[in-house]
Amino acid sequence: MSGPPTARTTAPFVIGVAGGTGSGKTTVAERLAGMIGERELALVKLDSYYCDCRHLPFEERAAINYDHPDAFDWALLMTHLHELRGGRSAPVPVYDFARHLRTDEVTVVEAGPVVVVEGILVLSEIRVRDLLDLKVYVDADPDVRFIRRLQRDVAERGRTPASVIDQYLTTVRPMHLQFVEPSKRYADVIVPHGGLNDPAFDMLVARVRSLL
Repeated sequence: MSGPPTARTTAPFVIGVAGGTGSGKTTVAERLAGMIGERELALVKLDSYYCDCRHLPFEERAAINYDHPDAFDWALLMTHLHELRGGRSAPVPVYDFARHLRTDEVTVVEAGPVVVVEGILVLSEIRVRDLLDLKVYVDADPDVRFIRRLQRDVAERGRTPASVIDQYLTTVRPMHLQFVEPSKRYADVIVPHGGLNDPAFDMLVARVRSLL
């Protein structure tokens, strides 16, 4: 008679994928997950971990600097990363970007031999960086990144072009220069030209598959 399933005996390989807004880091992470498969790769997105500010009125939530490290619930992210590294699932929050608040729903991310954590500040936060076995920074020209963010926020997050432009000039660009761009120096691999750089992506896929 077989016993209960046993936990993984080796810790998963943890990859951090960072880069500026609109750089293509999400594309890299999601393409990687699609190529490897969700049973083998656990994908965690930093955007899910904005602090729970439902106690604030909408106007105050909209005025928060969402590109500053203080906007994120790092303690919860670290708890979930440790759970995944221990072979256990993690109840990742679901964030409503149109209303700027964390919903009551969660997405259960199952543990796998590879864990990818993706987000603009993944390499800037030392607690996360210390858990990473491979650090990836996805790079792209600033004008390309801004256009991608504008298109995304209007189409997917219920923003107006004017609000996207204002946010970019007042918080996104300054925070990129202060926190995101300097974190590039911690990267083991820099992917130029965004998430559709096939030669760089193929090398990353080959590295991950060698671990499985």
